[in-house]
Amino acid sequence: MTAEPKLQTIIIPLLLFAIAMGFLETAIVIYLRDLYYPEGFVFPLKPIPAWHLVIETGREICTLIMLGAVAWISGNSFVRRLSAFLFIFGIWDIFYYLGLWLSLGWPRSLLTWDILFLIPVVWAGPVLAPVICSFIMICMAACFEWYHIKGNMQNFQLPGLILFLAGASVIFITFIYDYSQILMKNSSLRNLFSLPEDVSFMNELTSYIPDRFQWELFTFGMILILTGVYYTVNKINLNKARFRNRDNDFDLFLPG
Repeated sequence: MTAEPKLQTIIIPLLLFAIAMGFLETAIVIYLRDLYYPEGFVFPLKPIPAWHLVIETGREICTLIMLGAVAWISGNSFVRRLSAFLFIFGIWDIFYYLGLWLSLGWPRSLLTWDILFLIPVVWAGPVLAPVICSFIMICMAACFEWYHIKGNMQNFQLPGLILFLAGASVIFITFIYDYSQILMKNSSLRNLFSLPEDVSFMNELTSYIPDRFQWELFTFGMILILTGVYYTVNKINLNKARFRNRDNDFDLFLPG
């Protein structure tokens, strides 16, 4: 197995890639807004042709694949790859919003609502929410990489992983909450794929204006994630202390 690349050899390329991806995303969204929201983006959503929706969904999938592929080649271990993914995802998202602000003067504030994603349904929320997620992801990447470099972290304990996934799932629910309510109210397995042809559904979808974000759920999800980080770091420190004490006990039996 080849040696894992050192952090100092990949941090700048990862940073440049993430920043470039962020500004590339900005350019694409500017074109989309000129096409569908020439007066400036505001809710409610405007209907778009089905084939445009397919293309946009494909673009989002490709974006995730690109971020994941770069993270994958950044190391040989799960910890390094996860750290790289969290790092470039967080940088990418922050510079995407920075690019929109520099180009369009949007968002006017961090509480401005935005469409965040389309898979599997529309994600929506104040800009502040994904920005918080991005900062937390960058901090988690730095924390995990620090312990990984020190040789104290080769993998995650199951309880920590469960807390991470549970927290991420709760936050995911906060983003899709509003539009999932509309979808569940109007759909069943039999008519799911014919919903774009349902006039009442499309009228409700294109007239809905989200106004209350589920901050309570979002905060709970963040607490779960940060608890997972605390558990992971605390477990590492306890193991270090245990090994240190064991070495000290062993030294007692060595000749002076």
